[in-house]
Amino acid sequence: MIPITEYKGRDVAVFGLARTGLAAARALAAGGARVHAWDDSDVARAAAEAAGVPTSDINARDWRSFAALILSPGVPLTFPEPHRVVTLADAVGVPVMGDIELFARAVNALPATQRPKLVGVTGTNGKSTTSALIAHILREAGKDVRLGGNIGEAILDLAPLHAGAYYVIELSSFQLDLTHSLRLDVAVWLNTTPDHIDRHGDMANYVAAKKRIFANQGAGDWAIIGVDDAHGAAACTELMRAAAQNVAPISAGQALGRGVAALGPNLIDALGGRAETVADLTRAPALAGKHNAQNAAAAYAAARALGVDTRTIENALTTFAGLPHRLERVGVIEGVRFINDSKATNSNAAAQALAVYPRIYWIAGGVAKDGGIDDLAQFFPRIARAYLIGQAAGEFADALKGRAQVVMAGNLETAVKLAFGDARGSGDPHPVVLLSPACASYDQFKSYEDRGDRFRACVAAIAASGGEGIAPPPMRAKPLSKKS
Repeated sequence: MIPITEYKGRDVAVFGLARTGLAAARALAAGGARVHAWDDSDVARAAAEAAGVPTSDINARDWRSFAALILSPGVPLTFPEPHRVVTLADAVGVPVMGDIELFARAVNALPATQRPKLVGVTGTNGKSTTSALIAHILREAGKDVRLGGNIGEAILDLAPLHAGAYYVIELSSFQLDLTHSLRLDVAVWLNTTPDHIDRHGDMANYVAAKKRIFANQGAGDWAIIGVDDAHGAAACTELMRAAAQNVAPISAGQALGRGVAALGPNLIDALGGRAETVADLTRAPALAGKHNAQNAAAAYAAARALGVDTRTIENALTTFAGLPHRLERVGVIEGVRFINDSKATNSNAAAQALAVYPRIYWIAGGVAKDGGIDDLAQFFPRIARAYLIGQAAGEFADALKGRAQVVMAGNLETAVKLAFGDARGSGDPHPVVLLSPACASYDQFKSYEDRGDRFRACVAAIAASGGEGIAPPPMRAKPLSKKS
């Protein structure tokens, strides 16, 4: 835990008692603050009490007594309208911030010689893989590394701050909206496509939230930015003109005069202006696909900015195991490969998986995001057959009509069984059963992790039965949560 002492002896409201809220409450209490933790959910309050975090109804208190409101990133800050606790805080001038801001203030309070190195990663897609890959490279280089934020542990649950440590922090746009004083030694912005517009109001606000990752950087710091989309390219040009920090463009497909690019299987380092091939990405099986090539370029640039040598980075790329539920190789049965990409909760993420494999038995569906799957049309010729599940099955069937064969499977267990049977009997040289739903999970599952775990279990059952398949269990009819 990282104790937060800034509010010692003062009253602080913490609203939203999931992972980050509980960590913030504990860190503030450890630093001597009087913590008033609350959540609108009875279940969340009971879970907090069970976890040793006392609750206090902040709705019944005089808000002028609070020194700060620590807000969970899942709670609306501005759009579609501020949550009532934000309105109450604003009315009396109580500052609103998140757990990342508490962390940043704790770092800034240290003497410069005692501060750890901070690496932040954001982007619409790829930030978890890139964060984990950077952490893996740094560990292979012998560094003391802590990985957290929007991935794994909440930032304030990580080991205490000290010089020589490296904190690799995945940052969502929601977290960045609540952060003002974070200064990153290395800041990575991978890519930007439309997402979370309901929470940011429009694309301009979403981009502005992402751009916050470069705030407060100065000479000696590094901004690493993907230039394969218009938003990143424009931001890169802006940063280079301002010349406040070092800027390293990255690309998966463009040759760069300066930066790091992945061209085909080759990772090319032109950070010093002279292009040199430094890695063969075909030797990194967990980094298949163009999107992972961009992740590799970003992680390479970040590690080089932190002084890691090229040979160590190259070796670490090949030993990286990847993350669960992100193009995760589950197994091979009778020549059929099973790939768990349950983390693909929107069409843009699913596109990255569909682009990797030439012949796909695709399991998709759940709770559709805005836009459906129309933008995946270029990949439909790769789909041998689509097995549709969940609420979006009908909508997806309409989108695929006349362009790919469709099976209305209904639930995941049935989809896996049918997809395996079809792939095994297809005669295709390298058939792939791909779970890449392009949907949120909460119509039939607790979370995308639960969905991916169920997929693994289905594959294990097929393997255990000698390839004879499994009988589908009853499907849960009601949502279990709203985590996607």
